[in-house]
Amino acid sequence: MAGTLTPERTAARLCELSSDARAAVLLDAAGAMVGFSDTDKERAHGLGDLTRQLLETVDRATRDWNAEPAEQIEVQVSGGAVFASRTPRWTLAVVARRAALASLMLYDLRAVLGELEGGPPIRRSTSAAEGAPGPATEEAAASESPVPELGHGAESEDSR
Repeated sequence: MAGTLTPERTAARLCELSSDARAAVLLDAAGAMVGFSDTDKERAHGLGDLTRQLLETVDRATRDWNAEPAEQIEVQVSGGAVFASRTPRWTLAVVARRAALASLMLYDLRAVLGELEGGPPIRRSTSAAEGAPGPATEEAAASESPVPELGHGAESEDSR
């Protein structure tokens, strides 16, 4: 199906959507890197290795908590931040600017993973500064929702 997100393209897709994302990698359930955003393959493989180490460390640290493995991870360091989100099939990790908002970065990670797993494609809205056609109204903003089910045309409970 045209427009379907592939594993190889997922990390680059995240970096296209988020101006705070600097580099991203996608790992499969076995920890093998299947996609990356960086043009430097050696650097991408290094990020993949560090992502695996981070997940293994978090899993070891929380092993005795009688809980499921962490689905989301955030690590802040002096020069930036690392975020990771995982599903049973995939792990998507990103290096972001220090000023990145954690809630938005984790939302973007989950949304891109959802798109990879067959969910609706994410699209960027056009800002008023970018010359969006028509008046800036609440209805226009709703029709440009990056998550279609939250915008115009969403089926409400009453209409089912």
